[in-house]
Amino acid sequence: MKLYIKNMVCGRCEVAVKAELEKMELSVISIKLGEVELSRELKESEIESLANNLKNLGFEMLEDEISKTIEQIKNGIIDLVHYRNEKIKINLSTYLSEHLSQDYSTLSKLFSEIEGITIEHYFIAQKIEKAKELLVYNEFTLSEIAIKLNYSNVAHLSNQFKKVTGFTPTYFKKLKENTRKQIDSL
Repeated sequence: MKLYIKNMVCGRCEVAVKAELEKMELSVISIKLGEVELSRELKESEIESLANNLKNLGFEMLEDEISKTIEQIKNGIIDLVHYRNEKIKINLSTYLSEHLSQDYSTLSKLFSEIEGITIEHYFIAQKIEKAKELLVYNEFTLSEIAIKLNYSNVAHLSNQFKKVTGFTPTYFKKLKENTRKQIDSL
């Protein structure tokens, strides 16, 4: 049985959901962002119990097909941007079409109607969040971040970063540095 779970967007989320399933003595075949496959069908009472337990952890079980599709789109983008350690090499529309086995124009229209933004805007927002994370960690130069996130050049990343955040990447990095104080100066 496959379950689709909203807000399951990171490795720790997978661990939390898996722990909850194990508490209920449910055997997991596979678990990935937003999706769990169990070894058997659940009774209605088990589904209700699991839904309540997951809700207490900040997750939500999805039942209708539209919600499942939207969550699969989001999780596919999150996986592509945040968890793949190689340079993004594939066109977003191709990736989502292959990932969900559906026509991209259908996915795009559905996503825009339900979420109120385009898939592309959601993708850009995720890329900028990843850029912010990488800037804060200070492990990569802006050029390396641009390459890692598949920007054509640093200027393109900087322009998009400023459009989304209101700050240049350099200014954002300085903000981070200025918000922390040395322990001995407290």
